[in-house]
Parts: sequence; structure tokens; C-alpha cells
Amino acid sequence: MKRRSLPVAAALAATAALLLTACGSGDDKSSDNDKIAGADQGAETPKESAKPSGAPAEDKPDGVDVSLPKDMNLVFDWKKPKAKNEAAAMDDAANFLRAIYRGVDKRTAKDAAVAAYATGEGLHYAQVQIGERLDGGWTATGTRRLYQATTRSTTNGNSVEVAFCSDASKFYGKEVKTGKVLKTEPSRKDFSYFKIIMVKFPTSESLWQASKVFVEEEAPKCQ
Repeated sequence: MKRRSLPVAAALAATAALLLTACGSGDDKSSDNDKIAGADQGAETPKESAKPSGAPAEDKPDGVDVSLPKDMNLVFDWKKPKAKNEAAAMDDAANFLRAIYRGVDKRTAKDAAVAAYATGEGLHYAQVQIGERLDGGWTATGTRRLYQATTRSTTNGNSVEVAFCSDASKFYGKEVKTGKVLKTEPSRKDFSYFKIIMVKFPTSESLWQASKVFVEEEAPKCQ
């Protein structure tokens, strides 16, 4: 996960299962034409300052800690596109997901990683996902696989749609107080199709933020 250097700490200071399912910002409304749904959503300034962490450097790709506990494993089984912007947007779409589960693990929706990698409706989506698990007294454990990723850019290159499948059949909820793993039988509900609209942070060439999230549950294309 080591990649480009970025003064995110300065940018943040100056500006600051269970499952990620379709209880997010909306239904899957994006189409397969050249117009990317939600691409007009501009990036907003993160409101949380990056805090020092003991995490190794490879867990802080933009100076922000996105490390997860060993029993919470997100596997990004995809290849980066050749286009620089699309590759960077894909990297930070992955970091957006890491940030959500880091918030779940740390029991807060105000973690610096959430502020760094989400904006607008994407930030609301992350806060809802984390909040539901906090309210339920759950965290997560196991392996979640993300695969079949595709990207496409707007003409001006400032927005990129990152779409991918999710297999959560080996990813479970876990009660925080008891440590009990809430295992379920594999089913179609474990497969979702995501479209995340990533927008370029206005004062950076390398930081991208999730501005909108569309999710299709029980997605046939992912099974």
C-alpha cells in the first residue's frame, strides 16, 4: 500500500458483517453510458485532523492511518488501471472501505481516515454504516473479498467511478462485549455490487474522496 506522498496532514489541518449493504446513500442509479451518476459532487474539506499513530508506514498511504485488526481482512482482488487518475481513485476507494471498518473497530465515525477519504453523501454513507454497528454493539471479523473492479472517468478527469463486486460470505458480525462471532450460512445476500463516485481533492493531485455510493444487493453479476 506504499504509494504517492501527500501533505494530507496539512490538508486536513487546513481543511481538515457486518456488511456494507444497500442501506447507503441510494439505489444503484448510475448507468453504463458516458455520464457518471453523481460526478458533479465536489470534494469537501475533511474536518478531522490526522492524528499520530503507531501503525507502520505502509498502513498510512496518504499520511492517514487505515490499518485494521488482524481478524478484519479486506482483500482487494483487482488490477489497477493504467490511467494515473483512475489508479489513484481506485486506491482511495479501497482506503474508503478500510476507513469505514477502521471506524467500526475504533468505535467512532470521526476517525481521521473517514474524514480524509469521504465527502458529501459518501461521508454520510460511512457515518451511517459505522453508526449502525456502534448502536448494535457489533464489530466485524473474517475476510471480505472485493473483485471484478472497473473504472471510468469524466471528461475533465476530476471524477472517477470505481465499480466492483463484494463477497462477504466469510465476513461476519462480532459482538463487542462478548466476542461472539455471528456466523451465517452463505447465501445470495453475501454478494453486492458497488459503484463509488470518487472526486479529486481540490488542493491535491493524489487524494481522492468517495462522494457517492450506490449498492446493488444480491447482485447476479457477482455470483
